[in-house]
Amino acid sequence: MEIFVEMFNMKDLIIDQTIEHLYLTAVAVLIAASLGIPGGILITRLPWLTGLTLGLANILQTVPSLAMFAFFMPVLGIGSDTAITALVLYALLPIIKNTYSGISGVSPAIREAAKGMGMTGWQLLFMVELPLSFPVLLAGLRTALVMTVNLATLSALIGGGGLGRLIFLGLSRVDTATIMAGAIPAAILAIKIDYLMGTLEKLSVSRNKNITFSFEAERGISA
Repeated sequence: MEIFVEMFNMKDLIIDQTIEHLYLTAVAVLIAASLGIPGGILITRLPWLTGLTLGLANILQTVPSLAMFAFFMPVLGIGSDTAITALVLYALLPIIKNTYSGISGVSPAIREAAKGMGMTGWQLLFMVELPLSFPVLLAGLRTALVMTVNLATLSALIGGGGLGRLIFLGLSRVDTATIMAGAIPAAILAIKIDYLMGTLEKLSVSRNKNITFSFEAERGISA
């Protein structure tokens, strides 16, 4: 009970660090999405790039997180820029992979029907492939967001801020309340984001089933 009283007394600090943590997560995933989604689309058009692109993304995932942060410190220094750069690289794989998988998984019958209607490559992408692959794309963003929330706690080690600052401060002081003040909000953030993205994913799956059914019924395509 005393721990929660001490945490309540730190509520302003917890709020500030939570906002900072959300900033790191949001910026990193937005940058990763702006790179990963076009990258995933590109390798569906250029299959010879698939192995190379996914291989590089997989290699980045295998680099220990602390080593990744340390790698950019000599170039970018300490602070949020270094943290965001490392977080972007970790978030790329699920976004690229799910974008590629989602577009590749669109029914060939639907793709052929769209071409038969006279759609250009861009129309096929934006009017058929991306809408139908949206649930899979969302799943990639969901993974990237939850993973980034967790990894962002380590950014405090290089002056990046966030809830990790409270966790490491508590560890240095052997103060359980301060550790919990950082760990509990970080865990809640990850759970809330996972739940929200999971709900959006389910809604998009239901919507896409209706779109696919209507499209196939109208064009006489068997599922």
